[in-house]
Amino acid sequence: MTSVQSDYSLYRDVIRDLLSGKEQLPSLPSITFEIRNAMEQQDLSMSELGRLLAKDAELSAVLLKYASSPLVGSQNPPNNLLDVIRLLGMNQVERITMVHSIKSLFSVHSVKHKRLYLEAWRRLALKASVSTYIAKHMHFKNVLPDNVLMAALLSEVGTLAVLSAFKDAEQTPDVPAYVALCREYAKSLGVITLKQWQVDEQYIKVVQGIGNWSGESPGAPNLGDLINLGLYHSLKLSNAKTDLPPIQELTAYQKLEAPENSVVAGGLTFVMSNVQEIKIVAKSLF
Repeated sequence: MTSVQSDYSLYRDVIRDLLSGKEQLPSLPSITFEIRNAMEQQDLSMSELGRLLAKDAELSAVLLKYASSPLVGSQNPPNNLLDVIRLLGMNQVERITMVHSIKSLFSVHSVKHKRLYLEAWRRLALKASVSTYIAKHMHFKNVLPDNVLMAALLSEVGTLAVLSAFKDAEQTPDVPAYVALCREYAKSLGVITLKQWQVDEQYIKVVQGIGNWSGESPGAPNLGDLINLGLYHSLKLSNAKTDLPPIQELTAYQKLEAPENSVVAGGLTFVMSNVQEIKIVAKSLF
């Protein structure tokens, strides 16, 4: 027990170095900033954006794969980047670029590190898939569907930052220690990282409220409510050993109206009845 406690204390010291600025937080690739800057120009054409995207072959492949995935469900899958931009729209292309950029930040450094990394991305993909499915089904007035995938991803940047802290460490934490570190530090690391990346304030608010099942959230269902519903169901579907409250106690659930608030097997009926479809989309995401 003493050894475990000592190890965890060392892990905490590594994370605190990140929080204090002694170690550098992950930063986005230059191509991501190029695309974001270009998107701020009102006269940017699809052809110009396509040429910019083509500078990164891996990103181009990711965009083509995403636009051809079940998540998009197009009858005419795209053949080139211009088709992708026409199908998804410039704003969604920018968001998918961010998804790819964030994933590319977190390279693996050992077998143990890779195991944690893959597990983190599996959880993230399921959460993003559930959140997107709920968004498409519910049509919340205060939520733009195109923002959901981005919000689901950015809400987990802190958990990935925790993992990135150990890239040069001789010892990588095991799963229980990693989960404990995420519970203790992921939210703080996520907020700091997103502010450094200068993302929209709405995504920072999502991070601040993630996992706060009964927190105050006045008004109609918002992006944070939706992502919390996605997180809740992803934890339930992944059989995570988490003490989840009954769904009826969630602030986000209490904003739902019939028939969408129907519950079966501890989750929303329309989610729990379409688990296989949701998992297929999750596999196609990442």
